[in-house]
Amino acid sequence: MLDKVKRVSIYQPEQPGLKFPELPSFASHAQERRHRQERLVAACRAFALNSLDYGFAGHLTVRDPEHPHLYWTNPMAVHFSQVKLSNLILADHSGKVVEGDYAINRAGFVLHAAVHEAHPDIVAMCHAHTVYGVAFAALGKKLEPITQDAAVFFEDHVVITDEGGKVAVEAGAATGIARHFKGVKAAIHQNHGLLTCSRHSIEAAAFWFIALERCCQQQLMIDATGATPKLVPPDKARYSREHVGSEYIGWLHFQPIWAQLAATQPDMFD
Repeated sequence: MLDKVKRVSIYQPEQPGLKFPELPSFASHAQERRHRQERLVAACRAFALNSLDYGFAGHLTVRDPEHPHLYWTNPMAVHFSQVKLSNLILADHSGKVVEGDYAINRAGFVLHAAVHEAHPDIVAMCHAHTVYGVAFAALGKKLEPITQDAAVFFEDHVVITDEGGKVAVEAGAATGIARHFKGVKAAIHQNHGLLTCSRHSIEAAAFWFIALERCCQQQLMIDATGATPKLVPPDKARYSREHVGSEYIGWLHFQPIWAQLAATQPDMFD
């Protein structure tokens, strides 16, 4: 659980009694399942708000808390803005839908299932075909620590060159990609796009995806100037990653997004 890795944060209020997001606790698997489902829906809606959609491409997954060999995901060919509790689907690692009325995205299930199966610690994963992420992925290079925001990915993401231009519908290819996710929260898949994961929450995985897309946009803008940027030194980049790039901070960043969506898009809970 997220609270097991929560560390003292520079963002935690020093004065007691002030309003501040609290990490959730659960009395049952059913309660935690509902929480994960609601946040998965909100993550899809957040992707829509950030224009991270492209037709039916893109898939977000989160493990079921009671049955970790199963995961919840968004339905095939339903726009992110129309994902709701009632149309989520539950699938196993073979791609069989065990709950829900919609089909599953085969490319999504093959890739996500391989990652979830190879890394039992990974709770959630996000992928979408985005403008800046896909463009930056074509360069086949890591993101540089050009800003404090980009520094949160310093030494915490990889570039995957395997099967980049090929749709991952074969288990063997997906297994090859999955091995790269050990100990990192993000991957840039050459000629394909961005992937993020979290070992604790769909909220963190979703926020870090949004953040990574934004960092790719900034990197491309700087590259377009032809100038050489001043990089954050490695020691300071590590400090930033440690303090503002953790699972807890990813979760915390998502809380205002959740609050806005819950207030303005109540149909999420239909």
